[in-house]
Amino acid sequence: MTRLQSVSEPESLKPRRGFIESLRDISRNPEPERVGQRWGFGAFLLVEAVFILSAVFITAVGNSFGATLESSTALVLVGSLVPIVLAAAVAVVITYVRGNGPVVDLRLSMTKADIVFGLKIGVVGLVFTYAAATVWARIVGKENATSAVGELFSQANLPLAAAITMFVYMSFIGPICEEIIFRGLLWGAVERQGWSRWAAFVLTTVIFAVSHLEPQRTWLLLVIAIPIGVARLITRSLGASMVAHVMNNFLPGLSLLLLSAGVI
Repeated sequence: MTRLQSVSEPESLKPRRGFIESLRDISRNPEPERVGQRWGFGAFLLVEAVFILSAVFITAVGNSFGATLESSTALVLVGSLVPIVLAAAVAVVITYVRGNGPVVDLRLSMTKADIVFGLKIGVVGLVFTYAAATVWARIVGKENATSAVGELFSQANLPLAAAITMFVYMSFIGPICEEIIFRGLLWGAVERQGWSRWAAFVLTTVIFAVSHLEPQRTWLLLVIAIPIGVARLITRSLGASMVAHVMNNFLPGLSLLLLSAGVI
């Protein structure tokens, strides 16, 4: 058996039964040892620093030319897309330089089973998200319940092409990149310490919610993150959580696109 095979996901460990049996399988079959992975929490902190510093830099450069997020479509697009894509790219590079690459280290697979389970858990997540968002809007008022991205859509008066770009970012690019960072890199850093997959699930869920830097919406983000984390927890595949995350963001992203385009 080669080194790569020893850290790849054994076919026998992948859940093939019902949901409850899959949960029991988590404790019965721990994650294989992460052989050849020479990165850990430091890699995640580096990636987060790249994200924050690039966002600050882009905003500062834009402001120096008199552009603001409320007035500049270009700053909205660049400031939204570049930091998250750059951070995810750095995460992938780290796995090549200090490990076995993203397929092994981040458990980045996209099988038919991953897609099906991700779609199923994504639908469940949509229901929970809608219910939680409805409760949240009643507590704080609809005018205060909008996310940071939602405010960009509604306040920046984006042209249609820019609004479509933001929709693609919110529904596809953002979720995929966030999964690489949180349930890929951070999850892998937790498991490298020998902690359980349950510990990885809890820690990544909490940090995912807090890292959005929207204190009023943190508990709502926790609700959103739980089904996505469950997809990663049960399938042991980053592909499944990517699909679930895309599903969760698609309808809200579409609604904001239609709002920005003046359709609704």
